Amino acid sequence: MTFRGLLRNIRTEDSGQDLAEYCLLTALLALVAAGIFVQASGGIQALWGTANASLIAGNSATASQAGTPASASAPAGR
Repeated sequence: MTFRGLLRNIRTEDSGQDLAEYCLLTALLALVAAGIFVQASGGIQALWGTANASLIAGNSATASQAGTPASASAPAGR
């Protein structure tokens, strides 16, 4: 095989092209999924912080109405 024959085979051979395209598509999907995950995690953290603040406020209000500190409201022996 000559050098020209080798160059012609390189230009006309496309057996690895599909694999390369699938790899690029998979990488793109992974980047999109990572971006969605990062965006969603901020919203979930905000939701969790709001729920936590509501639970703390509710616990404090219940404990103050009963006249006991919030930490003493748990039954003894647990």
